[in-house]
Amino acid sequence: MSIIEDLITAVDTEAQLQDIRMGPYWTAVLTRSCGLATVVPTPYRHGIPSVSEAGFLSEKSVRELVYMAHSNSALEASVGMATINSLLEIDERSCVELNAADVIVEQGQGRKVALVGHFPFVERLRHEAGELWVIERYPREGDVPESEAMDCIPRADVVAITGSAFVNHTIEHLLALCDPGTFVIVLGPTTPLSPVLFDYGVDVISGTRVTDPELVLRYVSQGATFRQMKGVKLLTMKRSDCDK
Repeated sequence: MSIIEDLITAVDTEAQLQDIRMGPYWTAVLTRSCGLATVVPTPYRHGIPSVSEAGFLSEKSVRELVYMAHSNSALEASVGMATINSLLEIDERSCVELNAADVIVEQGQGRKVALVGHFPFVERLRHEAGELWVIERYPREGDVPESEAMDCIPRADVVAITGSAFVNHTIEHLLALCDPGTFVIVLGPTTPLSPVLFDYGVDVISGTRVTDPELVLRYVSQGATFRQMKGVKLLTMKRSDCDK
């Protein structure tokens, strides 16, 4: 996955690991800052560990942890992505505090929108978009299964992709389905706030910066959902602003 390799190349892996927390919804890794990544639900298989070296991750180097982003285990990949996010040097001068939902609604008015991931703003978007496909691995009523992504995404004017696609290794496939000229957004706390994504056709990156690592580590380890979490802020980076 070259996008992950490019992200790893862009960070300093010589930082010191300070803490790792894994809860039912999020993984948090603390190095020079605190990074988050989603925990993608996977079936429990008796006798087969989801994290092969559980209990010993704190003994690994940061460089070893970032390469876990390639793992076929979703939990291990979550550790890798959270570590990458903890290492990013985010230039807040190139970001705005803006919820991705506002960008998607604005861009999607009267247009065909493909949303990969069922986000809380789906109903709001349904009222604004000309046509909306919500693509989900575990579809709810009104969603379409991920098997239909190859049909929906190339037809969309606006494509919004959950950052969870980094953890389940579908991000490059989904980006490749987007037609040239499609407005592409990657969003969610797992999304790396890195201009590397602009090299892959992304127009807007909406992620999360942890402002209070100690508080976030506590929330993660006590099972908080993202909506419950304090000590974070939403940041959006636009390619058009970075090109100036």
